[in-house]
Amino acid sequence: MKKFCIIANRDKDKDLTITRTMLEFLKANGKVVYVTEESCLEGSYTDVSGIPKDVECAIVLGGDGTILQAAHDLLELDIPILGVNLGTLGFLAEIEVLTMEQAFSNLFLDQYNIESRMMIDATVLKEDQSLSSLKASAINDVVITRSGFSRIIGVSILINGVVVQNYRGDGVIISTPTGSTGYNLSAGGPIVTPKAEMIMITPICPHSLNARSIIVTSEDTVEIQIRESKKTQEEEAIITVDGSFSMELQANDRILIKKAKERVKLVRLEGHSFFHLLRTKFGDR
Repeated sequence: MKKFCIIANRDKDKDLTITRTMLEFLKANGKVVYVTEESCLEGSYTDVSGIPKDVECAIVLGGDGTILQAAHDLLELDIPILGVNLGTLGFLAEIEVLTMEQAFSNLFLDQYNIESRMMIDATVLKEDQSLSSLKASAINDVVITRSGFSRIIGVSILINGVVVQNYRGDGVIISTPTGSTGYNLSAGGPIVTPKAEMIMITPICPHSLNARSIIVTSEDTVEIQIRESKKTQEEEAIITVDGSFSMELQANDRILIKKAKERVKLVRLEGHSFFHLLRTKFGDR
């Protein structure tokens, strides 16, 4: 790779010290960097319209949230993303700051692979037909939770039109394999290798002893229906997609979730396995 752009999160790299070090290192190794130091200073994320089509890799400095935002911004450009972890766990990041120069040296020697990860589309179908349906794509997860100070919510889960579970609780997480190590994991869901093609459905604090995670294939259609509660209020629940896009939901609204046509590309260095990453992040060295 010879041509790069940089996306920096100033909240994580406040003085842009790491960003400047990276710029100098890339230029010293004869690489072309389309995002200059000054343009990094203008905001947390790169202006996508200013990225040339011949950029081969987007280097993203920040936590998983920054990487997710960048991935969504760059999706139409189809540029592979290499994350540098400035956050906490950073499951989406490939490089830690302390090993940054060695990691880039390996990248320059073409010792890397590009993983193509599946995404999911969520379409909200409102019971009120006067309101148009909305659609959003997720790299990590689609989360449906109780809204504000509402009581627990009731949901029905259907797979390919067949009811699988009805339960009440705090909500439900529909996750991609990439997102299995996020909110899904915190809610007791399974860890899935990110190269897999499947969808995880994990209840959040269900009021049931038999509500467990469900795993379906990437060809299945998942439907979540918001059920009326005992004391129905105007906003029963809220849907969030990758922690950013959100929308209020009412009773009898439906959410359809399918595998997306788009895919996100992440750069993975040779010798960095997903299972080694798990051991490292969880402190089991």
